[in-house]
Amino acid sequence: MSSLKERLDLLEADLKSNPVRISVHTELPFAIFRYDPDREWELRDQVKLLGARLAASGKTVQHISLADLLWEAIDASEGLDAIVELERDYGFEAAQQQVTVYLSDPTWHPLADALVARLELLDPSHHVAFLVRASAMTPGIYHMSRLFEEMQGKTGIPTVLFYPGTLEGITGLQFMGLKEREALGNYRVKIYG
Repeated sequence: MSSLKERLDLLEADLKSNPVRISVHTELPFAIFRYDPDREWELRDQVKLLGARLAASGKTVQHISLADLLWEAIDASEGLDAIVELERDYGFEAAQQQVTVYLSDPTWHPLADALVARLELLDPSHHVAFLVRASAMTPGIYHMSRLFEEMQGKTGIPTVLFYPGTLEGITGLQFMGLKEREALGNYRVKIYG
């Protein structure tokens, strides 16, 4: 496995290339940059520096916080008080499941729709999107593999998900390194692991 710096250098080179080389499929211009969850703060610093280097080369980087999108979905649905009450009455699992419904069900505030709304304002010829703060979806609020399924064909913006997790085998990703979560390997996107 390559070091964090080596993988960031490779990602940077792929983002600076013309055309951008981060994606496997044109219908899903996404890549995953995996990092160890205990290196969150270091990664945040490195992502800022990467964004500055890309800006110096003519790219415009849009940072999109998945944590912000999560809280927006809660607020736009029934609000935090409803989730707190649900957890108090029925436990954490019930509250987590309800938030998953908010992020998944078209009658609420689907995460993919919120992301599409952010990306549609960008220009694929010079914008790059960085999806950060994915750890907000812990432990099982929303699976990133689902986001990729729902985003297929909905954007042309090169997008990198910074994924806190461990690498199991060659392509198996285990979100946040949680042993109870199955290591998934069929994301259909390039993984900088």
